[in-house]
Amino acid sequence: MSENTKIKTSIGGSALIEGIMMRGPQKIEVALRLPDKTIYTENIEFKTIASINKFFELPMIRGFVALIDSLRLSMKCLMLSADKAAQGEETQEEPSKFEKWMTEKFGDNLFNFIMTVSMILGVLLAVVLFVWFPSFVFSLIAKAAPALGEGTLVRSLFEGVLKITLFLGYIVVVSRTPDMKRTFMYHGAEHKTIFCYENLEELTVENVKKYKRFHPRCGTSFMIIMLLVGVIIGLFITTPNPLLRTAIKLLLLPVSCGVGYELIKLCAKYDNIFTRIVAAPGLLAQRITTIEPDDSMIEIAIAAIKPVIPENGEDRI
Repeated sequence: MSENTKIKTSIGGSALIEGIMMRGPQKIEVALRLPDKTIYTENIEFKTIASINKFFELPMIRGFVALIDSLRLSMKCLMLSADKAAQGEETQEEPSKFEKWMTEKFGDNLFNFIMTVSMILGVLLAVVLFVWFPSFVFSLIAKAAPALGEGTLVRSLFEGVLKITLFLGYIVVVSRTPDMKRTFMYHGAEHKTIFCYENLEELTVENVKKYKRFHPRCGTSFMIIMLLVGVIIGLFITTPNPLLRTAIKLLLLPVSCGVGYELIKLCAKYDNIFTRIVAAPGLLAQRITTIEPDDSMIEIAIAAIKPVIPENGEDRI
């Protein structure tokens, strides 16, 4: 198909538990495969931070704001998908005393409470593993070989390489579990469906199947770019103290998000040597976070994207 018959869309999404969320300029739709194999869809109401004030739409500012919005929306949709998936599970064991106490304490909000606590613990683990731990490890090495700790270049490169290695190692490990493997298959279905739409082909299973699963505008690519930007930012942090370096990096997180977001937008809009180089590490990482989906997963992706496609072409970049 020629370039003249292709478009680039701002529509994006994320994989859920047995489902997909698609986000367009006007609507957000969740499509899920229920335990009885039927398809459940729901339009999601969501107010973005950017809608509060135009200030949050400024370049470099919008990246961090978009990250917060994405986390909020993903959490909301993930809880919905987990709730629908749990409805098909039969509870055979008698609840423990602790489970009964939790149910009495939180009632209908128990599931939301558990998911919120899990997310908070996940963020804390990410900070420790990907921010503090690399600095701590290098400090131990620098004590054994003081010459290594004399400049920030070696430190920043070491921390960056270790962070990326830990990140990729983590997703490789989790991709081996059956549940995450299916989630990554849904992730692949999401990308392939968006590509099919961008090529202006009818959204059918057969049409979607022939497209690739690696998309430059992806959360995985965003994470990799942020990690690489973090290496550059680390060059300007001169303190060797792991805790202080961690605090400074967290304070500079909006900068990493801002730069990463703008680079992702460039990769989505343009196709040239520069954008291909920028997108390459993220596309390679997507070989782990996306897996070829089956037909039933593509059906879910199609059900999710169709309602969010605007009639006026507002989504076109």
